[in-house]
Amino acid sequence: MTKNRAPFHHIVSAVLIFIFSFIWLTPQATASSMFGDFTVKDEIKLGGEFNKMIHERMPIVLDPQITEYVSKLVARIAHEMPPQPFPITSAVINNNAMNAFAIPGGYIYIFTGLILNLKHESELAAVIGHELAHVSLRHVARRMEKMKLVNIASMLGTLAGMMLGMSGGDNAASIGQAMAMGSIAGAQTAYLSYTQQNEREADHLGMNYLVASGFNPTSMVDSFKLMKQRQWYVSNNNIPSYLSTHPGLDDRIDYLKQRFVRMPPAFFTRVSDDVDFHKIQTLIRARRTDPKVALAHYNNIPEADINCLDQLGLGIILSRMEQNQKAEKAFVQANKDCPNDPLILREMGRFYFTMGKMDKASPLLREAYLRAPNDAMTLFFIARIQAERKDYAQAIPTMRRVAEMVPRDQEIHYHLGRMLGESGNYFGAHKQLAYAALYGRNKKQALFHLKKAEGLAKTKAQKAQLITLQKRVNPVAEN
Repeated sequence: MTKNRAPFHHIVSAVLIFIFSFIWLTPQATASSMFGDFTVKDEIKLGGEFNKMIHERMPIVLDPQITEYVSKLVARIAHEMPPQPFPITSAVINNNAMNAFAIPGGYIYIFTGLILNLKHESELAAVIGHELAHVSLRHVARRMEKMKLVNIASMLGTLAGMMLGMSGGDNAASIGQAMAMGSIAGAQTAYLSYTQQNEREADHLGMNYLVASGFNPTSMVDSFKLMKQRQWYVSNNNIPSYLSTHPGLDDRIDYLKQRFVRMPPAFFTRVSDDVDFHKIQTLIRARRTDPKVALAHYNNIPEADINCLDQLGLGIILSRMEQNQKAEKAFVQANKDCPNDPLILREMGRFYFTMGKMDKASPLLREAYLRAPNDAMTLFFIARIQAERKDYAQAIPTMRRVAEMVPRDQEIHYHLGRMLGESGNYFGAHKQLAYAALYGRNKKQALFHLKKAEGLAKTKAQKAQLITLQKRVNPVAEN
């Protein structure tokens, strides 16, 4: 979480940037930057198209608990960057690869596998700092500029080939390789990869961002060591992709250590608050990995060391495996060990909801809401309980609020559509079901509900909403 910092901290941050900047002098992108033919405007366009492709083709995590945590951590690091001509935008990709990357235009992507395999928030912050340094230094943009690619499609394919084509053999790699082969030769994609000098510059500037954000500088070295260590414990097909796109860790660890001797000793006493980081790891492990593998992880923890988050993880996994009695026992123990924790209350309420025990689910979710009123997942299940009780006057506004908080989630729009249909609002129902199909990448189903909505649109407001929906389902191709 971003912590409130006194004005003195901002002064220290500025001084740190100034002190460390003597190590190298590399121009960074500003609002007025123009480098040859590949301008900042081009970067923004390319980044937007790439981001659109990622959201259309990759499993983007929409759980607000995870995305908001990552977004706040990215914002904390980005705050220490010089002014950029674009906002820094983050997304989390549901993928076991140990990877993260940033692209021109200020987009940064974190894989769930990276979050899961790091030990501390500060290590994740170090990786984020390094990636944002690549953006600030325009490393990819400069090399694309030299390649003189002729159009946005070839740029997009090359960028995908570099960033996704080395992700350890799963769907990310397949998409990256297909995009590269479909638009440009592999040799040019390889040319786009980071050079040793690029890495050195990004390491040093990323270290500046890390330290200025209040983290221990050793975290960057620790994250690199962990990835290198990980290489020896996995098969060749699952080597951390960060080692493929960011090579030469040994030398990089050495020169980063050399910087430590010039830093104030107080920097090395900094300790990360890992509470939220460990909650996010628990959610990822319990909900987004193979349940048998996740269960083995918790079974290997000595009984004396199991804490409430471990019990929570066990409860989620056991419920996924339909071992409901054991799951309930784990949830109860988690709530006993950490009473009134909003995440535990939410997940326990969610469990009882899936069991059909609304009387048990409702008070838990209500309590979770009182303690964390901006948790969209809690509100989602509260709305569904209201709908189960046919209280559509409460359920529909609650679910609309959830849809505003998480606007591109298929399941949210699906249930909102069902609620509207059951309440007699058939235009609204088909509109929401069309959006659900759209976000679920089911064009045929989206068109079906669009046609139904077209026949039901009567009021001026409905017709205006219909035009927006038509543009989303049948976007006009850009020249």
